[in-house]
Amino acid sequence: MIAVEQLLIAVSVLLLLAVLASKASSRLGVPSLIVFLLIGMLAGSEGPGGIPFDDARLAQTLGVIALALILFAGGLDTAWESVSGVLWKAVSLSTAGVFTTAVLVGWFASMVLGFSWLEGLLLGSIVSSTDAAAVFAILRSRGPSLKGKTTPLLELESGSNDPMAVFLTLAVIRLLTEPGESVLHLAPAFFLQMLLGFALGYGMGKAAILLLNRLKLETEGLYPVLTLAWVFLTYGLASFLGGNGFLAVYLCGIVMGNGDFIHKRSLMRFHDGLAWLMQIAMFLTLGLLVYPSRLAPVAGVALLISFFLMFVARPASVFLALSFARMGLRHKLMISWVGLRGAVPIILATFPLVAGIPKADLFFNVVFFIVLTSVLLQGTSLPLVAKWLRLRAPLAAKRQYPLEFVPTRKSGSDLVEVSVTEQSPVIGKQIVDLHLPKSSLIVLVSRNEDFLVPKGGTILQSGDRLLVLAGKDELREIYSLVDPTGESHRAALASEDEKEA
Repeated sequence: MIAVEQLLIAVSVLLLLAVLASKASSRLGVPSLIVFLLIGMLAGSEGPGGIPFDDARLAQTLGVIALALILFAGGLDTAWESVSGVLWKAVSLSTAGVFTTAVLVGWFASMVLGFSWLEGLLLGSIVSSTDAAAVFAILRSRGPSLKGKTTPLLELESGSNDPMAVFLTLAVIRLLTEPGESVLHLAPAFFLQMLLGFALGYGMGKAAILLLNRLKLETEGLYPVLTLAWVFLTYGLASFLGGNGFLAVYLCGIVMGNGDFIHKRSLMRFHDGLAWLMQIAMFLTLGLLVYPSRLAPVAGVALLISFFLMFVARPASVFLALSFARMGLRHKLMISWVGLRGAVPIILATFPLVAGIPKADLFFNVVFFIVLTSVLLQGTSLPLVAKWLRLRAPLAAKRQYPLEFVPTRKSGSDLVEVSVTEQSPVIGKQIVDLHLPKSSLIVLVSRNEDFLVPKGGTILQSGDRLLVLAGKDELREIYSLVDPTGESHRAALASEDEKEA
């Protein structure tokens, strides 16, 4: 039996290696998720680390917990105004797109592996969804900034299509283990899961905002504990009542992220850090679960299925799901290429292992190889493909200010960044001459790499970023002074209107 101190040392070393390796991977252009998997494989029983681990049930449990926290954090950081215009497209990709992918891959797998139709469909269902952890990590860290609504559509799809993949996987396993089960009996269960997951997620999100604003805790450190418990309660309650827990926690995060509650910024940072911890822990664990020697015999067939998924099944499902959408060919091709597979398929591949399905080990090894090639090939080539399709947009860097404003409930004021564009009429003017609303205040001026504490005589220059404390009505007046055309501030005003609504 391993001593506690040895276990702590092993865990801490693996986490430190993962964090340091993620820094190196960003410079090399390799997705950090691949590095986490490789570290887990090297630390496993067939690697230099020699850590024995073959508990599929434990890996599945850890994966479900980690995925719930990752989806909540992803929802918390999703701005409703950016995804509202692509909602129905994402729903189509998350349902019709996932189903089409599962059927096409299932047919191809049954042809090349000699599986029965249900066994092939099981493999197709396992790899049918894009992975939220992979998409969030790549698009929000080192990935390219994409033109139009492509990025929010990809993020919303990846966060909402896991429930469909989970349902299909469990449904096919049920058909394999219970031959007398009818497909017609499973359809109502799907709609019930989605309906309950949606209702509970929305309700729990609204209830969380109300609770955070009404419950005045004595210690600020208890608020992250409260939200963490709320995530687990949302998932557990939805699953217990027959709903889809993943959909519930993701929607709960979206509702909370687009609402106003106390300590919002600090809680978002907490869950962002927790999501990264969960990604590292999940990919390390899944790496430990893999035996590299078992991957070689299936490499050829797995590579064929992976290429079929990337170049045939994913594009076909995207073009079918978006056939009625007003979207250009280049955007559809980009969405087709960002069909990243990650931890979710590997987690789903543990379900046949736990259920005792024949050929379960083959399923797991093929799925792991598909994920490896998907993240390695698609993840590393995203910037290049975006450039080829002329969809790469300038990356808007977010300025980190050396202060934080925590608005009180219904205070009506917030800290907002206002940019001084090249055509702004305030260039060359002193702040005192702007005649700003009396209830507003320019707190800081960001100029190049420096921060300036503004005074009445401070002269504004092109490219300045003003950190302004004001209410919504005052912001409109300030925007009209700084940028009369309103082009650079329409999104911000729309965001404020959305919050008020």
